[in-house]
Amino acid sequence: MYNQLYPSSSQDLVTRYAPLVKRIAHHLLARLPSSVLVEDLIQAGMIGLIEASRKYDASKGASFETYAGIRIRGAIIDEVRKGDWSPRSVHRNARRVSEVIQQIESTYGRDAKDYEVAAELGVSLDEYYAMLQDSSSTRLFSYEEITEQEEDGPGVQIAGDSESPEAEHQRDAFAGALAKAIELLPERERLVLSLYYDEELNLKEIGAVLGVSESRVSQIHSQAAARLRAKLSGWQLQV
Repeated sequence: MYNQLYPSSSQDLVTRYAPLVKRIAHHLLARLPSSVLVEDLIQAGMIGLIEASRKYDASKGASFETYAGIRIRGAIIDEVRKGDWSPRSVHRNARRVSEVIQQIESTYGRDAKDYEVAAELGVSLDEYYAMLQDSSSTRLFSYEEITEQEEDGPGVQIAGDSESPEAEHQRDAFAGALAKAIELLPERERLVLSLYYDEELNLKEIGAVLGVSESRVSQIHSQAAARLRAKLSGWQLQV
């Protein structure tokens, strides 16, 4: 049956890169509650790998591993979002944090300080950090999360036919805007994202590099996500 569904070249790619699915699934699992089963993530990731093996075009320059990694992560993230477990209050708080960061940075033309965000939210610094921790522990964050289908977020702008030239152009434009936004993050937040997504270190390992606790790394990670959402809130006006 399998041989009938996939050509031999596609089957060879799936077989060869199946370990990549397991590695990515376990890496992402560290960001999720204990109720999430790694087997479910692997299953979703395998679907992403199969899609990648069908659609990969070597003429576009990217290696198959890079292309497949994006497809695998995307498939896993989609699966996780189908069973979104986070309370509405967590989503509201995450959006509110992003709005406040955008407001402060637009007013002062610099990165918002933690105590400024907390003051604007009307909470203590410890309460603000707890909000970040809640967001980190209940939602999977990836660069792709910035494009989530929610209200007027950038994701609405790049929804639709994923194979159309227009959609491809919009994805490329958004990727460029995201890269620029990441470059503008505070150094420590850029480093945490790089160590987590590029170097694939876990939170404990990143904490050892930075000399801070694992929970503090989680807070920095969530704050980086909020800051990116704030910086990209007007993306649709720039493309």
